[in-house]
Amino acid sequence: MSNTIEWLSPRLCLRRLRQGDAEAVCAYRALPDVARFQSWESYGLAEAAELIASQERTPPNAPGSWLQLGLTLAESGDLIGDCGIHFPPDDDRQVELGITLSPRHQGRGLAAEAVECVLRYAFDSLGKHRVWAVTDAENHAAARLFRRLGFRQEAHLIEHVWFKGHWSSELMFALLRREWAERAR
Repeated sequence: MSNTIEWLSPRLCLRRLRQGDAEAVCAYRALPDVARFQSWESYGLAEAAELIASQERTPPNAPGSWLQLGLTLAESGDLIGDCGIHFPPDDDRQVELGITLSPRHQGRGLAAEAVECVLRYAFDSLGKHRVWAVTDAENHAAARLFRRLGFRQEAHLIEHVWFKGHWSSELMFALLRREWAERAR
């Protein structure tokens, strides 16, 4: 995948992040409601610029890397979130995904459209066997999203990670390529 390739859904375009995206990335990632379930406490322009620069140096499907795709509204081109695909270093048949969406655009099915695009890429283009996602057990919206898209909950890890000053629980979801194909029929 080069920087010019884009994936389209009915209302979104998923594309590589670009240098001009730093302010938009910072605008939604800096919000407390967004950072609550993410690894960062605060997010500034420097972090956004570094994320984008790191993406320019990272080829897709590189073991151990994350590919962050910008989620833009098809009609306006506004960047409203990003979706990450992690290519684990020890198994090239699986990927992990995560999604970050501006609260202004949540609750409208846009996250589902974005994840559907990523699933098509992972299963149909890359031939991956399994896609998984981990979310904080308190992130009910993310858990509903994965269930709605056909992911099965494989684990509920109770207070297993020290996160932002307290023990947190996480849910792990996964979808196999054969399950994806059956669902598409």
